[in-house]
Formats: sequence, structure tokens, C-alpha cells
Amino acid sequence: MIEILVGSQMGAAEYTAEQVAETLVQAGFPVRLHLTPVLEQLTRSSTWLVITSTYGAGDLPDNIQPFADQLAQDQTDLTTVSYAVITLGDSSYDTFCLAGSKIAELLAKNSAKNLDLSLQIDAQQADLPEDLALAWLPQLISKLSASSVG
Repeated sequence: MIEILVGSQMGAAEYTAEQVAETLVQAGFPVRLHLTPVLEQLTRSSTWLVITSTYGAGDLPDNIQPFADQLAQDQTDLTTVSYAVITLGDSSYDTFCLAGSKIAELLAKNSAKNLDLSLQIDAQQADLPEDLALAWLPQLISKLSASSVG
């Protein structure tokens, strides 16, 4: 199971997540999309793919902030969770993609296993965020396929 956790303030991360989810389903992966992630609703023995934008001064979007707060407050055993993070940001700000770093830190603090796959999407690039995410996706699919065999 791939749990896609979305942090979106203006809609770009949500649209990107929908495109990624559709592609993963076509590749044969079971996927659940969470537009307002709640810790208790997530499968623990699964892969969590966080797709979030960076908002304001490096903040997480409003819809994913309560989830981050819960991870920060509670010591939750996430040893059976693997994760990867896609972050949308703007490199003209010194807080470029900081939201993704924050959520990755919280997941690691709770012992989730980093798949060592992350993607930072820069709003300054001409390419659409969803196109960049879909171009990156084969790396994730390859890693997930390899880990399910071994």
C-alpha cells in the first residue's frame, strides 16, 4: 500500500499528487490519497509518499499541519513505514522546500525508514510540477519493486 499524504495550500501539490496516484495505480500499486492526513487513518506497514508545497516562511500548508503537529507531539512507532518526499517550493526564497525537510525530519524522529528518494520542485522551472514528479516516479517504483522482491 502506498499512502500519499498531501500538503497543498494553493492546489499545485494536490494536482501533482493526483497525477502521481493515477500513475502508481496504473503501475499496479494499491494507493490511498489523503488530502487531510490523519495519523490513525494511515496503514503503518506501508510506504508513505508525502507531496507537499512550502507555504509562507517555509511552513507546511494548513491541511497537513495538524498531522505534522501530531508527529511532533506524540512519540509514534513508525518503524514499519518507509517514506519519500516530494516538495514544491520557490528557489527565490531562502526557505526553499523547507516544508518537505520538516516533515521528513518528523518521520525520521518517529523511526520511519527514509527511502533516500526525494524531489524538490522549483516554481522557477518552466516544467509543470506534475511533469517533474512523473519523471521522478520510476525511481520510486523501482525501489518499491526491488524491496517487495527482497
